[in-house]
Amino acid sequence: MTLSDRSCGLLLVISSPSGAGKTTLARRLAGEFALRFSVSYTTREARKDEVQGKDYHFVSRSRFAQMVEGREFAEWAVVHGNQYGTSIATVNTSLADGVDCLFDVDYQGGRQLRRLWPAQTVLCFILPPSMEELERRLRQRATDASDAIERRLAMAHEELTHYGEYDYLVVNDNLDQSYAKLRAIYVAAGCTRVRNDALAQALLREAGSRTPLQKP
Repeated sequence: MTLSDRSCGLLLVISSPSGAGKTTLARRLAGEFALRFSVSYTTREARKDEVQGKDYHFVSRSRFAQMVEGREFAEWAVVHGNQYGTSIATVNTSLADGVDCLFDVDYQGGRQLRRLWPAQTVLCFILPPSMEELERRLRQRATDASDAIERRLAMAHEELTHYGEYDYLVVNDNLDQSYAKLRAIYVAAGCTRVRNDALAQALLREAGSRTPLQKP
């Protein structure tokens, strides 16, 4: 049996404070297992190395408001002054196709996804090894102004208070080791009874239909 043989799809949510490394880990996992990466909609400006439709769907605030009004989002939230949302159509398409879907969202998004799809959602929170290291990473990547970095650090405290809502915690102190843990979580989550119940039931029916062995 392979992961693609499972009878029930999986929605893997990866969250963390900004700079803890969730996006790097998520993209590595999606690349290895060909997961469908949920591309969020956002009202923030694209960074210089980001691609429309690949990293995010960059939309205006008015367009985002229209989507909220039309109830097109499975989840949406305001993060660091910008709006982010996941299309409900994306999730339903993945589940209908039997394809596992990966979400790089915050605790608000993870909470809403679990509320809508409790049986399919697995929540994993990526922790930085220390706040000092988190600040170093944010400043080293040089994508935000100093005041924006300070806001992200302040927000990190709020995000960390929600770690108890998650099924798994991974401390990202070494990228390769952290990835090995995240990979193990994904593989194990795909082996739970609820996600393989239809296959087990099919095997039971097949076994029950076989002609019993004749006793000597």
